[in-house]
Amino acid sequence: MKIFHVPCLQDNYSYLIIDESTGDAAVVDPVDPEKVIASAEQHSAKIKFVLTTHHHWDHAGGNEKIKQLVPEIKVYGGSLDKVKGCTDAVDNGDKLSLGQDVNILALHTPCHTKGHISYYVTGKEGENPAVFTGDTLFVAGCGKFFEGTAEQMHQSLCVTLASLPKPTQVYCGHEYTVKNLEFALTVEPNNEKIQQKLAWARQQRQADLPTIPSTLEEELETNPFMRVDKPEIQEKLGCKTPIDTLREVRNKKDQWRG
Repeated sequence: MKIFHVPCLQDNYSYLIIDESTGDAAVVDPVDPEKVIASAEQHSAKIKFVLTTHHHWDHAGGNEKIKQLVPEIKVYGGSLDKVKGCTDAVDNGDKLSLGQDVNILALHTPCHTKGHISYYVTGKEGENPAVFTGDTLFVAGCGKFFEGTAEQMHQSLCVTLASLPKPTQVYCGHEYTVKNLEFALTVEPNNEKIQQKLAWARQQRQADLPTIPSTLEEELETNPFMRVDKPEIQEKLGCKTPIDTLREVRNKKDQWRG
């Protein structure tokens, strides 16, 4: 499978997932449908369906338009999320296939929104899997707890997503990486992996290049929200449990002005 970034709005990413055997494609959160369709045409791909991570307008806001532009397109979205333009609701564990070699597993990852879905995508044998995490997991960060609790975000990040294979490529909904890593250093000032990744991310952005994808392995090493089980982080924040620590890290991030 091939995956292409489609930068949209100020800092959003839509994605094009292509099954190379057939040229069939799925698009993740096509907020700017014309841009996404142009990218598909550039890669000689045929868009078959939309994968919507959650109902916020900067992710689902292009669904009605893309249905007008691509007849017979299907639009998938979480059953609990009232996704605009949704034709087919998905729940945790639902499976979809794209073309000949691409398989997609819907994972319910609530908290940012009640019905947020992350899509775990596998291709041919030997290809690294990918996960499209919308606004649940960012590179070195996580989404605000708009419709959920620290318990839910802990389950979504540290149980559901953390259990995926380590080489899984992480494609998230926004380019927030530099700020997220700057904040991560306030939690773990001596974490060399964070220092190195921040230097790299700054270079990428100066060259106007994406910092995405990350890998699950890198997130487990550098993302403070996925490291809340570490005793040194719990101690530093005066917390006793991973869930309390996650809540505290989120509170600190919400107040942090960088």
